[in-house]
Amino acid sequence: MISLIVGLGNPGDEYKKTRHNAGFLLLDALAVELGVSFAYEAKFKAETAKCLINGQSVRLIKPQSFMNKSGLSVSMCANYFDVPIEQILVVHDELDIEPGVVRLKVGGGHGGHNGLRDIITHLSSKGFYRLRIGVGHPGDRNKVVNYVLKAPSKSELILLESSIDQVINEMPNICGGEYQQVMQRLHS
Repeated sequence: MISLIVGLGNPGDEYKKTRHNAGFLLLDALAVELGVSFAYEAKFKAETAKCLINGQSVRLIKPQSFMNKSGLSVSMCANYFDVPIEQILVVHDELDIEPGVVRLKVGGGHGGHNGLRDIITHLSSKGFYRLRIGVGHPGDRNKVVNYVLKAPSKSELILLESSIDQVINEMPNICGGEYQQVMQRLHS
């Protein structure tokens, strides 16, 4: 079961609606759905919220260091609340998946994602769950940084918002540990 959900993104208004902030966007939408608010907690260097999902206490965190330094917030929060690796879900943007598509998986490498790389380093483990939100690829690896730090097009935004809605509907099942069933629904 999931008890800590981490949304990845960059702090600041200039990044708020960028592709790279897909994790923040999902957690913000989830907080609205659940009627909770984020507050900054200096000891975690993150905005956090506590909520009930499927009758279970779940913490939401949005690290407020930049993407490449997300791991410290995640490890401090996980250690403080004694959250095992297998109860952590990291929500992030994914270049290798088209907009509107979401994939749930456990473990694996960082795939070049600097936020994941830092989390893996700080947790000394790859065994956490990942919710990969598709943002598409610009087609040229030299354009990736510029691409993820820009807002999606209107059509991509519609697809992104649709995928976020789909995940929010599945969140009780994800937090309840029904991973295989969720994967079948999300991946088909």
